[in-house]
Amino acid sequence: MGLTKILLHTCCGPCTIYPLAYLRNEGFNIIGHFYNPNIHPCTEWQKRKENFQWFAANEKLKVIIEADYDLEGFLQNVVHREANRCRYCYAMRLNRTAQLARRGKFDAFTTTLLVSPFQKHESIQAAGAAAAAKYGVSFYYVDFRPGFKDAYTKAKTTGHYRQQYCGCIYSEKERYLPPKKNACE
Repeated sequence: MGLTKILLHTCCGPCTIYPLAYLRNEGFNIIGHFYNPNIHPCTEWQKRKENFQWFAANEKLKVIIEADYDLEGFLQNVVHREANRCRYCYAMRLNRTAQLARRGKFDAFTTTLLVSPFQKHESIQAAGAAAAAKYGVSFYYVDFRPGFKDAYTKAKTTGHYRQQYCGCIYSEKERYLPPKKNACE
């Protein structure tokens, strides 16, 4: 018998549109998992959580919402290691998802992070494989990027809250503060 019950880590509502449709089309029984203590500021985290809950209710998607906003824990683990922050962030969220998948007797877990062309897919895949090995539950890798553009358009037309950066304080800075020019240029 193939995979049937999958735990879908979700970063936000818009990024869930395509993976949810894809997984449903494949016949999976899906439960969404919102766990994102990396998002900054807290008001941004709240907007994304509320939008995901609104989307899940409209799509009749059962969800696990982790209300633990441990920004301090995230920052303590990436400060002075900013070049590797994405790798840590993926591992943190996928480890937690794999842990819940094992506890809930899921057949596999995956993530909506795989829909974004702006994410580092090789790092996500490596983090998923490591979490799978650690917790003894399969990581279901799918390159969801082909559905990104259509999902973004649908999010825009259906009134989703659409964020302008990945989530962490570093990505917020990269989005809104232009890089400094070299004084010698």
